[in-house]
Amino acid sequence: MSSKEYIRQLKEKIRELVPESVRIKNIEFEGPLLVIYVDNLQEFAEAGDVVRRLAKDLRKRIIVRPDPKNLRPPEEAKEIIRQIVPEEAQITGFFFDEENGEVIIEAEKPGIVIGKNGVTLREIMKAVGWSPKAVRTAPLKSKTIENVREFLINVKDERKEILKRIGERIHRGTIYEDRWVRVTFLGGSREVGRSCYLLQTPESKVLIDCGVNVGNVHQSPYFYVPEIQPLDSIDAVVITHAHLDHCGLLPILFKYGYRGPVYLTPPTRDLMVLLQLDFIEVAAREGNPTPYESQHVREALKHTIPLDYGVVTDITPDIRLTFYNAGHILGSAIAHFHVGEGLYNIAFTGDFKFEKTRLFDRAFTNFPRIEGLIMEATYGGAEDFQPSRKEAEEKLIEVIKRTIERGGKVLIPTFAVGRSQEVMIVLEEAIRNEILEPVPVYLDGMIYEATAIHTAYPEYLNSHLRDLIFHQGINPFISESFVRVDSPGKRQEVIESSEPSVILATSGMLNGGPVMEYFKTFAPDERNTIVFVGYQAEGTLGRRIQKGWKEVPLPSSGGKRDVVTINMEVETVDGFSGHSDRKQLLNYVRALKQKPEKVITIHGDENKCIELASAIYKTYRVETRAPMNLETVRFL
Repeated sequence: MSSKEYIRQLKEKIRELVPESVRIKNIEFEGPLLVIYVDNLQEFAEAGDVVRRLAKDLRKRIIVRPDPKNLRPPEEAKEIIRQIVPEEAQITGFFFDEENGEVIIEAEKPGIVIGKNGVTLREIMKAVGWSPKAVRTAPLKSKTIENVREFLINVKDERKEILKRIGERIHRGTIYEDRWVRVTFLGGSREVGRSCYLLQTPESKVLIDCGVNVGNVHQSPYFYVPEIQPLDSIDAVVITHAHLDHCGLLPILFKYGYRGPVYLTPPTRDLMVLLQLDFIEVAAREGNPTPYESQHVREALKHTIPLDYGVVTDITPDIRLTFYNAGHILGSAIAHFHVGEGLYNIAFTGDFKFEKTRLFDRAFTNFPRIEGLIMEATYGGAEDFQPSRKEAEEKLIEVIKRTIERGGKVLIPTFAVGRSQEVMIVLEEAIRNEILEPVPVYLDGMIYEATAIHTAYPEYLNSHLRDLIFHQGINPFISESFVRVDSPGKRQEVIESSEPSVILATSGMLNGGPVMEYFKTFAPDERNTIVFVGYQAEGTLGRRIQKGWKEVPLPSSGGKRDVVTINMEVETVDGFSGHSDRKQLLNYVRALKQKPEKVITIHGDENKCIELASAIYKTYRVETRAPMNLETVRFL
């Protein structure tokens, strides 16, 4: 059945179920959504639980939007909304999402914007036509989020056509009667880096992640294999989280012809854009070739379809995707794929943490069904047991105290996303409770901007942190102890200062970024300390320093290389990692509501993938494998 015939049948069904008082103007697929445009959105909203009944009967994600012709112009709508909403709500901004017919109202007190039982929102909808949504004003303004919103507004007409085309492809109807599911491993197998996996059925091709190898940026996933060529044969790309080893090469797909959808969570979208643009900016600044340009980042952004946790979405004719919390970084997701009508269920964990952290709840386990599991093995080795989070925090504070007492500086190389915010929360609490001397904590690189994005998505943080921020009035992210380093001059000032301090700087593995300037200056001084709080991949400078190298060659001006002597104290504080350790990995499999039939281990050094696969088999007696890159594993 063609998508047009399918739409015709759906329209007939919808008109049967919707009350006659609701004037339907148009019905069409936009990406995975079935969109119903109505002339009188208020009446539809008052018609009871119509959308839920439609979604249940039609088994589609349905959204109702006002006819664009009935929307008040944004500037006019702003004035009307300000007249309706009491001043004590303290409205700080508006965002008009013309693609969805929604106006997001930012306010210091969003509850007042909502009104008792939503009465104020209903009044706004009736007056301006837009569907209103009230959110709390983020304490830190994110330039990235503002730029993403502005860009998507500017390309709204083009996006509408893109979504229509995607919708036709998703709902094109099935062709083949064969039933099989297989995964080809294109990168990230028996290694950490360049994560890239192809999920295939007779009907569909879905690419999961598309990352760089942080230890060797010239080594990319196997894009040239026939399984994914031509690139426009891929139905969808799914990004589990925003770290570059999972999303850093996504724009290359668009550079060479892919024009399909990219599914991710809203925070992942914003963080991904931030990190990708920084990736090519740093490469250009250091004189290295860039694999793509900023225009390809924008092209990828244009094709993104954000999904919140728990939302079941058709992404191909025979695959439904649901994201669940992975507990790794902001917006990180376990991608659960439901193939066919109950045929097979397979989950890709991406990077995950099966322990509650300062930022996030532990990774989700309560899948309705799961026959296949593809899981990370970063710390899957037999000896990979991390200390408790409490022990890690105590060790970090002790190292900082020791360094400050001898008049030194503490350099913490860290990823902008995840570990930085974890460490910030620990340091803020220690300073606030007078456990740690109130020394300045400098934030260099993208850490400040990444933190601002965290404050824009409080619903993705754990309940304790939300309570601390919203009910106790303590926001650890905006402490006076934190000082933003926002210029080369400020960085030089921090480097030359004789006062003890703590510096959090990117990149986390010392493979570029502002951390290198601090390291070159601080390394020869034995009063200083470098503290690793995250994973150091093989081949990176961070791993070499961890191994005990006392001299390292570093590039300098004029294409020459300087040898830097390392006299500073070198410490590794395990326990802050956003990855699960050996015990947590095994416990995760045990905690699953349904024991999978097959478990595949990836994203770890070769011995760790093999050891974890062996341990899972011996413990739970399920089939396991640790495939190599370019292998294909059949699940059904």
